[in-house]
Amino acid sequence: MDKQIMHDFIAGPAAKCHVLVVGDVMLDKYYYGEVTRISPEAPVPVTHVTSQKETLGGAANVAHNLARLGCQIGIAGYVGEDYHCQSLTDKLTARGIDFKGLITTDRPTTTKLRVIGGHQQMIRLDFEEDEDMSGPYAERLHNFVAARLNESVDAVIISDYGKGACTEETCQQIIKAANAHGVPVLVDPKGTAWGKYRGADYVTPNFKEISAVLPEKIKNQDEDIEKAARYVMGKFGIKQVLATRSEFGMSLVTQASAYHIPTKAQEVFDVSGAGDTVIGVFALGLAGGLAPEVSAYMANMAASVVVAKLGTYAVSKEELLEVLK
Repeated sequence: MDKQIMHDFIAGPAAKCHVLVVGDVMLDKYYYGEVTRISPEAPVPVTHVTSQKETLGGAANVAHNLARLGCQIGIAGYVGEDYHCQSLTDKLTARGIDFKGLITTDRPTTTKLRVIGGHQQMIRLDFEEDEDMSGPYAERLHNFVAARLNESVDAVIISDYGKGACTEETCQQIIKAANAHGVPVLVDPKGTAWGKYRGADYVTPNFKEISAVLPEKIKNQDEDIEKAARYVMGKFGIKQVLATRSEFGMSLVTQASAYHIPTKAQEVFDVSGAGDTVIGVFALGLAGGLAPEVSAYMANMAASVVVAKLGTYAVSKEELLEVLK
């Protein structure tokens, strides 16, 4: 694979691409500390907090990855009227991400709080309501996406974390509208009801996610992955599959061919957020006119940077250019 093509694309034309991310927007909060004793109140470790951070999560992390690579990003989803929303929008503003598509609802902004002791996650607290979103809120989201598609969008990403934004109605409205405009739609799937993604150009499941929708167990090997991808393409009406396979790399399966891309050898520290990086960079390549196999290889290289970091992380343009040398 010619890395020079990818390097030149990220260095220049990528900045002109417009990508719209729709889905479950989240805020990720981290408390870092040291664990040196057990609580006298209960048999649990006491974490002495030494630092903390808040960062973009879920669909917002996909947008963050794209923003750090220099392209033009819009995001649509649901938030609450609370502190977590303010923190989220402050970070979107700082990164130049257009968040006019965020619909304020009567639910809390989905937030995940993690306590890290040393390098070990001690506990995670989730602040959320995950019932399917419908009615006026959903209608506002659909209208926003339709209006954006009438403007300038080169690719649409549906980032489904199962928190209520990506209902069958919403997914189908987005996919059909994008298809009508000739805009590729990429889906990061969740759960087993993949019928709602019918008509999507690509889904990007990990091995566990694709295994969950199959009638029998498979091994994480090229032949099984290719058969599994063709099964879901036929059953759910999905055009192509980019399956991420942890230490075995990833596989791009189309109607006519299959490409198996080995992982970049290195230490894996934390895989959280790697799927967001993969779909973001893959979509960016497609939006810029790169071939799907070239875009997939570039996404694989970007993921190699992210898994070496602790916590949710968005790869920068400089880091990707460096790894593409």
